Formats: sequence, structure tokens, C-alpha cells
Amino acid sequence: MSERTAPPARDTTRRTPGKQAARPSLTERLQSTLSSAAEEHRANAAPKESRGSRVRRTAGRQPRRARLRLTRVDPWSVMKTSFLLSVAFGVVTFVAIFMVWSVRGAAGVWDSINSAVASIVEGDSGNSTFDVTDYVGMSRVLGFTLLVSVLDVVLITAIATLTAFLYNLAAALLGGIEVTLAEDEK
Repeated sequence: MSERTAPPARDTTRRTPGKQAARPSLTERLQSTLSSAAEEHRANAAPKESRGSRVRRTAGRQPRRARLRLTRVDPWSVMKTSFLLSVAFGVVTFVAIFMVWSVRGAAGVWDSINSAVASIVEGDSGNSTFDVTDYVGMSRVLGFTLLVSVLDVVLITAIATLTAFLYNLAAALLGGIEVTLAEDEK
């Protein structure tokens, strides 16, 4: 904790007249351990000036830092954002599948599969009625892709919104994610 946000230290050692001071309580030991760890973190996080540094600072000029805590995420904004991103993902998926199936059709993949299956199943007679596009044709695959994309939009939106609610609950209990922002060095 920084000096501004640190709670004032309380002397909670119990002293009785004529006896030695009692051992520090658990909370005092935890506070001293955490404060020493915070001081060590600040010392390690402070930028070290190197000889090859391009930017020279004036004496005592450090970049401003702000320690912020992300304590709440608005579920409505998460829902809107995840909805738009999942729709974009669905459109990209649909277009990608359309392009792949178009290229396969133009390259003659379906015809070569049909002739290979006919030669395996029918032999040299050539009277095969098998057509692979009856099973994996463009319309079937794009219909399935559209169905999966719509399900993904609904599921991704619901999961992201639920995650925002769960984060808000966890942040209420634990305090949220702490972020340190710093000014650019200029």
C-alpha cells in the first residue's frame, strides 16, 4: 500500500505492568511483512538510469504513477461489446468457409473425389451415382456454418456477461485487480 492509502499503524501489543511486552499479533506481523514487501516492490519497480539512456531526466523528475483498482465491470457494456465481437467472428467464419469451399470447387477437388470413389466402389464400369457434394455441398456447409455462428454469438455473449457478473462479485469480496499506470517518458 502507498503512504496515502495505508491505514494508520495501531499499537495493539498488550502490556501489563511489570511484565515484558507480548509477542506482536498476527495482524501486526502481516502488516509489517506486507509493508516491507511493498517497499521492496517499489524499489524494484523504480526505473534505473543507464549510461546509454537516450533521455536524460532532470534531478528528481520521475514519471507520475497512479495505482488504480478495477472494482466493477459494467455487464451491459460487456454484453454489447461481446455481442459485436462475436457477430464479427461469425461473419469472418462464414466468409472463410465460403472462400475455402469456393476454392475447392474451382480446383476440382469434388470432381476428383467423385472419380476416386467411383473407381473404388464401381470398378471400371463407371456407372457411379455417388456425388460428394450431396453430403458436403456448399449449401449444406454454409447452412451448418450459419447455425454454428448464431449459436456462438448467443453463447459468447451470455458467457461474457456472466463473467462480468462473476467478476463484480469476486471484486466485491477481494477488492478487484490492481493496476499501476505510469506516464510516458519524454
